[in-house]
Amino acid sequence: MSHPSTRRPRDAATLVLYRYERETLQVLMGQRHGKHAFMPNRYVFPGGAVDPDDRYVKPAGELRPAVAANLAKSCTPARARSLAAAAIRETWEETGLLVARRAAKPEGKIRDSWRPFHDIGLAPALDELDYICRAVTPPGRPRRFNARFFVARADTVTGELGGDGELHDLGWLSIRDALALPIPDITAYALSELQRWLQDGPAPEGIPLLKRVGREFVLIRE
Repeated sequence: MSHPSTRRPRDAATLVLYRYERETLQVLMGQRHGKHAFMPNRYVFPGGAVDPDDRYVKPAGELRPAVAANLAKSCTPARARSLAAAAIRETWEETGLLVARRAAKPEGKIRDSWRPFHDIGLAPALDELDYICRAVTPPGRPRRFNARFFVARADTVTGELGGDGELHDLGWLSIRDALALPIPDITAYALSELQRWLQDGPAPEGIPLLKRVGREFVLIRE
């Protein structure tokens, strides 16, 4: 087993679902259980590690070219697609909400992680996702992730809010209320980046990457 200080980060994906309620921007968040080794009791967006099955899912729509190009700055095109699929799958598992559209059931073998989607006539809609930032967990943590933060509008989802119990106290929060909760630093940054992105669009200087260099967190543009 590798030591925490040398452990390689796992590829992961997070999805920030947002909506406007009476002109107030809201995001969907939930609280991680205290038993979790990674960020216990913190409020976070749904997300998790890439599963091998994510590579093989048949989507209802592929990544839009600009999103795929930004993701491919830090991984292969196939991995970029897997990351987007993971964001949708993890969000469905943890919240009960699906970023998906009607699609014919694919021929051939269907991977177990995606069977529930296809069994109800749906497939993930990768083209509904945007990509706003990336963050790498610092060395020394019990788990490390190389996480991509995707965003999607709430009106692109179907399903009822619920999930598998990974997150509890799920709900829509204003940015102000979210910032008042115990949240990780990267979550706070993603909230600010979401507001900036919604107002100004993608930054011409590139996608933000947050990582630690020495004792300092630094912002790099990709």
